[in-house]
Amino acid sequence: MLERFLTQTRFVSHDDFMQNYEVRIPEHFNFAYDVIDAWAEEAPYKRAMLWTNERGEERTFSFLDLKEYTDRTASYFQSIGIGKGDVVMLILKRRYEWWFSILALHKLGAIVVPATHLLRKHDIEYRCNAADIHTIVACGDDDIVRNVEAARLHCPTLKNLVSIGEIIPDGWEDFHRGITHAAPFVRPAKNACTDTMLMYFTSGTTGEPKMVCHDFTYPLGHIITACYWHNLSEDSLHLTLSDTGWGKAAWGKLYGQWIAGATIFVYDYEGRFPPANILRTIERYRITSFCAPPTVFRFLIKEDIGSYDISSLRYCTVAGEALNPNVFAEWYRLTGIRLMEGYGQTETTLSIGTYPWCTPKPGSMGVRGPQYHVEIMDGEGHLLGADEEGEIVIRTGESKPLGLFKEYYRDAKLTALANRNGWYHTGDIAYRDRDGYFWFVGRTDDVIKSSGYRIGPFEVESALMRHPAVLECAITGVPDEIRGQVVKATIVLADAYRDKASSALVKEIQAYAKEVTAPYKYPRVVEFVDELPKTISGKIKHYEIRQKK
Repeated sequence: MLERFLTQTRFVSHDDFMQNYEVRIPEHFNFAYDVIDAWAEEAPYKRAMLWTNERGEERTFSFLDLKEYTDRTASYFQSIGIGKGDVVMLILKRRYEWWFSILALHKLGAIVVPATHLLRKHDIEYRCNAADIHTIVACGDDDIVRNVEAARLHCPTLKNLVSIGEIIPDGWEDFHRGITHAAPFVRPAKNACTDTMLMYFTSGTTGEPKMVCHDFTYPLGHIITACYWHNLSEDSLHLTLSDTGWGKAAWGKLYGQWIAGATIFVYDYEGRFPPANILRTIERYRITSFCAPPTVFRFLIKEDIGSYDISSLRYCTVAGEALNPNVFAEWYRLTGIRLMEGYGQTETTLSIGTYPWCTPKPGSMGVRGPQYHVEIMDGEGHLLGADEEGEIVIRTGESKPLGLFKEYYRDAKLTALANRNGWYHTGDIAYRDRDGYFWFVGRTDDVIKSSGYRIGPFEVESALMRHPAVLECAITGVPDEIRGQVVKATIVLADAYRDKASSALVKEIQAYAKEVTAPYKYPRVVEFVDELPKTISGKIKHYEIRQKK
């Protein structure tokens, strides 16, 4: 499959990769037809997905299965009035119907809005009215139904509600009945590559979520993600630990993985996924590749890993937050597997990564790849050299790089602000060392300036996370008459220390910070809390902590 899209598929060095990686984009590319249906013709019985859930149910889908189910789903969606350009929101957790639905909507040229089941009435209402949602396809769970029903009266563009569950509320369509009785699928007119295919609502530090639009070429931008960061092949069984409501699902549970011909492993569960269950799942199903946020690995290294046979695991990648070097070292000690870090945003595909031919530097995001021209820029628009902190920017030039978002929907001002003077501005602060490795510092609005020093929250968070008393922490700046700002640590204590919160523990943590990082970075203010405020995507709301009096 790769040969259809790449002029060269194997690379022996990073120089080879940078010089010879080139993607051929078909005139009317559509992932559902040009990858899924193409696999169904080329290797119909090749395993595409292994789906399981916490009740012990298992389903295996071949590429031929996916073609047949997505054709039936597309035909059913046509019958309820969904067509090209219609906006459809999917609230489907990790149910296999999500893959049927998103691929079917691609076939129709509709616009897909993946959404988390954690949305409440206000969230659903805002999304429906901001994007003119035409249809919602959702699990029939009580909480989801209750929130959708509460919002629907205030959503005038909403035409259909579709349930995939056993519960079919009054006024809702029955998904499984619909696809069972669907007429033969009639393929509509071809889409243009520039048509909008996918829209994500992504949380910012302030205000309502932005609407990030991607066009039909976006899946091709994830070839690098799957083939040269996850390092997948046709015999890989890959698990990315993400709900389908987040952009990470597109990164690790859909596009690049199936272009590579790998099998996607899905474990459908409610609530938390205990670390022991992750290890047990890897052992039972012989998973070969695993991607998760660093926080997950932080919990895994506290388990008795030696009591599980995870010898099938060959490759591990991390993204979503910066990686603490001590987590890297401990995972490597326990498993012999290096964690390969990567960086990107909802607006991009993988833009910086640690590739198989690169030696990882623990804590570094990796190096730039051939798809994006990544630089570090100061506030005046000047490109910076080695070891100079600035904003991560991506060169746009005359045309949009493959994988970069199309626009912020209905917000030309915000789109222009992010894309100015030939560069896309990520809003993330980093520096690049003399070997070309990028190191995350923080967001543009999170960097702390104290006595002339620029202090990145992650540096201090990473240091404090090594202390056994600290389960979670957030670093923010608070005003100070002398220093301008000082560092504040808002800390959730580990269970063993919950009853030991005291001024003595504050001094112990402060002294520890001075030992493991530059003394000027230590938190002069420490507050213990029961939990940290977070967005529905799990990101810490630093701005909310800053605003707290």
